[in-house]
Amino acid sequence: MSEIDDFRERARLWLDGHARRAEEALRADSGEEAADLAEARRFQAALFEAGFAGLTWPREYGGQGLGIEYQVAWNEVSAGYRLPTVFSLGLGMIGPTLLELGTEQQKRRYLPKILSGEEIWCQIFSEPGGGSDVAALRTSATRTDEGWVINGQKVWTSVGHLADLGAVLVRTDPTVPRHQGITMLIVDMRAPGLTVRPLRIATGEAPFAEEFFDNVLVPHDAVIGEVNQGWAAAVVMLRNERIALGTQGRSQANPLSFEPMLAAVHKHGSITSDRARTGLAELYARELALAEFGRLVHEEAIAGIPVGARGSVGKLAGTQQALWAADLAEELLGETIAIENDDLAAIRWASLYATGMAIAGGSTEIQRNIIGERVLGLPKDGGIDAKDVPFNRLRFGDGNK
Repeated sequence: MSEIDDFRERARLWLDGHARRAEEALRADSGEEAADLAEARRFQAALFEAGFAGLTWPREYGGQGLGIEYQVAWNEVSAGYRLPTVFSLGLGMIGPTLLELGTEQQKRRYLPKILSGEEIWCQIFSEPGGGSDVAALRTSATRTDEGWVINGQKVWTSVGHLADLGAVLVRTDPTVPRHQGITMLIVDMRAPGLTVRPLRIATGEAPFAEEFFDNVLVPHDAVIGEVNQGWAAAVVMLRNERIALGTQGRSQANPLSFEPMLAAVHKHGSITSDRARTGLAELYARELALAEFGRLVHEEAIAGIPVGARGSVGKLAGTQQALWAADLAEELLGETIAIENDDLAAIRWASLYATGMAIAGGSTEIQRNIIGERVLGLPKDGGIDAKDVPFNRLRFGDGNK
């Protein structure tokens, strides 16, 4: 038995003893509400102790120091189990960004606690007036003798109300063009002056939050990367997010995946209809195509080929797949999907949530622009930005500078 095969078997045995299989645990999953948080933390702590967290992260920061082929193997084995999602931002975005841009002190302080589940992180980028236009942010941070003082408002922060720490983008120099003068800071989500409010969506759950910063003080060494170079740090973090979303593979724990949909149509639809057969067959084929793309990207990473902007290909394909599957569920299950039925609760939730996923991590339109310009080499859209105009001289649609 090869080392990878041995790893796969150990991973499967461990998951059998600590996690529920997807078909047994299929339920709505919006990123653990508070009632599930203690259980999620216990699971992540056990995962860390067993040596299955941070497989490719350096050992000195709590990782296992293994090759990416081990992460690929873990993704494939764990696809059949229901795992907590509340740690996804820390593991897939914050951690990799700190590994690339963080100071030695930041890496040693934060990375082990991300892996063990002791600290949950969120990404605090979006603002009410900015949407997907991150560079339009107005939340400010002023440097004082005591540290950075933050004022402003953020919104649509995934697990923001559950997080212990956050990576927030703030404007630290309004006298330069809008993509400059931005800094990424680490903030304690329970800091004085920071108000966090959960936001409920159509599913009835609250996977997001909004934040109000009223003279929130963070230390000078809370900077991720360099002062006034926050746009570059944001690009790194968003790249990591899109790679994570685009290469996570085919999960049987997804309510809109082939196995749950097949079971639902068997019970509540007409499995013998031509449309059901062709629709489910196409769903299966689409999932395999996405999984193979993820495998290809991972294999290229093993070979030292940078993923770069191609992470947006996976992200776009994944979110479009979710929207397509949601439409298929509505078509095959009809009005029963809207009825309070425990058998269809997870599919109903996932169908409602799919639209939001087409916006999270950069909207579909943004992903297409990235793919066109950075993957296909098409001419860049000139846009309407006055790129050389200082931010404090720009005028916004609300009439304010």
